[in-house]
Amino acid sequence: MTEKMNVAKIFGENVFNDKVMQERLPKKVYKALRKTIDEGKELDPMVADVVAEAMKNWAVEKGATHYTHIFQPLTGVTAEKHDAFITAPRQDGTVLMEFSGKELIKGEPDASSFPSGGLRATFEARGYTAWDCTSPAYVREDAAGAILCIPTAFCSYTGEALDQKTPLLRSMEAINEQALRLLRLFGNTTSKKVTPSVGPEQEYFLVDKQKYLQREDLIFTGRTLFGAMPPKGQELDDHYFGTIRQRIASYMKDVNEELWKLGISAKTQHNEVAPAQHELAPIYAEANIAVDHNQLVMKTLKKVACQHGMQCLLHEKPFDGVNGSGKHNNWSITTDDGINLLDPGKTPHENVQFLMVLTCILKAVDEHADLLRESAADPGNDHRLGANEAPPAIISIFLGEQLEDVLEQLISTGTATHSKAGGVLHTGVKRLPDFAKDATDRNRTSPFAFTGNKFEFRMVGSRDSIAGPNVVLNTIVADAFSQACDVLEKADDFELAVHDLIKEYATDHQRIVFNGNGYSDEWVAEAERRGLPNIKSMVDAIPCLATDKAVELFGKYKVFSKAELESRVEIKYENYAKAINIEAKTMIDMASKQILPAVIGYTKSLADTILAVKGAGAPATVQTDLLNDVSKLLEEAKAALVTLEEVTDKAAETGDMAAEARYFHESVVPAMAALRTPVDKLEVLVDKKVWPMPSYSDLLFEV
Repeated sequence: MTEKMNVAKIFGENVFNDKVMQERLPKKVYKALRKTIDEGKELDPMVADVVAEAMKNWAVEKGATHYTHIFQPLTGVTAEKHDAFITAPRQDGTVLMEFSGKELIKGEPDASSFPSGGLRATFEARGYTAWDCTSPAYVREDAAGAILCIPTAFCSYTGEALDQKTPLLRSMEAINEQALRLLRLFGNTTSKKVTPSVGPEQEYFLVDKQKYLQREDLIFTGRTLFGAMPPKGQELDDHYFGTIRQRIASYMKDVNEELWKLGISAKTQHNEVAPAQHELAPIYAEANIAVDHNQLVMKTLKKVACQHGMQCLLHEKPFDGVNGSGKHNNWSITTDDGINLLDPGKTPHENVQFLMVLTCILKAVDEHADLLRESAADPGNDHRLGANEAPPAIISIFLGEQLEDVLEQLISTGTATHSKAGGVLHTGVKRLPDFAKDATDRNRTSPFAFTGNKFEFRMVGSRDSIAGPNVVLNTIVADAFSQACDVLEKADDFELAVHDLIKEYATDHQRIVFNGNGYSDEWVAEAERRGLPNIKSMVDAIPCLATDKAVELFGKYKVFSKAELESRVEIKYENYAKAINIEAKTMIDMASKQILPAVIGYTKSLADTILAVKGAGAPATVQTDLLNDVSKLLEEAKAALVTLEEVTDKAAETGDMAAEARYFHESVVPAMAALRTPVDKLEVLVDKKVWPMPSYSDLLFEV
């Protein structure tokens, strides 16, 4: 029997949350800190000193010896530098444990070693971290002991954002300001703050650690670069929502316990579609907290997997031919007094405020579909998007039958007079209750789907930070709100003006609405007819960040400067080129040192067998045919290997980062595919005892 867990007791026990602050801070200090958190007021240094002392004492009681400003540089993962609480020893040999307000508020890591896209020269090392007091500090327990972790933003010496958090906080301020403008026009005088809320669903794979360590491609790239499909994949759908294996259940239990202690509301866990694939979903949190929490979720998934003799794979496509992993970004906007601006109510056709918000979002997504697509772009996602397992690369919005009908009424007549009702779902079994049926079904093929009182952005890659997509969402919607307010604030007749504007936005941007099968070829053709962009790769997506349109948009709300946008373009090109270069070199290494030698050895064994069989006077037709097949594929693999080596070596000659990234996409990636094809065929023919690495069957079904 396992030890019983009291979730309510352990939840948030390692978080310096509001309850702890009330208990440990003087009332005046607590109120001053709350003003900073809630209203963005500047924190007095004297207050910071008191908070720091209380935080240090609390952390030390939990065994903490060090503190760190944890931040999110443009590497895709978090970064941290640990400092001990101890000061210089005293004369009597004892040591003081100190932590000042200055140390709490600001840190100084080396900024030269993180990607800056030209914002910082290599010799310019200074950078700063700044405490984000809206995201609670916490104590993390791992092999290094207990560490006080302080969520921070990260910027350069000259003030440019070098991280994911700073632009996110800026975008949250933008949507708060513009949403409040809109609410005031509708007569709301009570709401003081509007916050985007996010709930990211995290998909991941678990494989046996020992088998993982036998795969050079998994170690270096996070995905399998070679591998034939197993006899059974996911075609039976028996893994999805199936019984969770005991080893995995034990792992999930430990993951939950770790996350709950950190105040992360991990709520849902289940098997995903693919073998060895699983999902974890939290309850909603404010966007910046959700971003911090998701980074902790990914770190915890990996850490706990090691403790259970497994490896957690967060790559978007670890196995070719098997469903990859995404991260559904559920996004809504709510007020401080509990109003969800995306709640349509029971009669959406009468909810004018909701219809205004909805049509503003249609406008935002239609006008900036390229930015939204780019926010989900990474090398791994190139293998998923548009591959009939994830949303298509074409951005569209699913509204469902009810809202689409309301929209059509507005477009055709200028007024919506009714909303489709849900009705009752009859089970046909007397002992089972009848259910209230939703007015709208769901659509898993849509990249941006309305799901009751939120939008689900389904494109995000499983290992990506959700900061980028939410920066874009917040900013483009803030801009749509701003433009609507500019019109409505000047109107003599607000009621008439708002109805006209709703109809205008619905009419002008109806092309972005699509409720059908996003995987169909017909939709690709229809999207092209509508003029919707179909951006198939990361390399094609990146340029939109530096267009005049993007610079103007992000500059208007001070989310990104032109220099910050240009730096991110450079970083993204560089990251793409580096990722593909590592993959290509790994393929070359595996093929040269492992696969080809193993196959050559197998052909010798076959040849010896043929000679022996013929020498015994028996026919060796089967052995000869097999040898011919293997030899032919071996020749193809060798030729493809030579080509891959040549094109990879030429990549450095291309010049700037954009050209290099495009070369990798157009020349190196096809060469990698050309090498994989004969090697995967060889895996099926070659004796399993000879093949130098675990197969897909071993990895997916022996966990």
